Amino acid sequence: MGIISTFGTVITLVLALPVAMLGSFYLVQGQTMWGVAMLAVAALMFAVKTYVTTPDDLPAMAAEQTVGTIAKDPDEDEGD
Repeated sequence: MGIISTFGTVITLVLALPVAMLGSFYLVQGQTMWGVAMLAVAALMFAVKTYVTTPDDLPAMAAEQTVGTIAKDPDEDEGD
């Protein structure tokens, strides 16, 4: 996982955590339907970011691959 995808995951979590907290709040209050719905929305937000590739992800994937090609770890070069 590159730094760009890590940053994207952090942003997704920042957006999904308040929704999950709202769902937990609803569950504690006894509003089961709304609580489960909010927790499902939060889980879907994270799942879509993690497992679905969108057109917006393609430039980030290309940038990670380019950076990975240009800046290799020194440990990788020792094996050759």
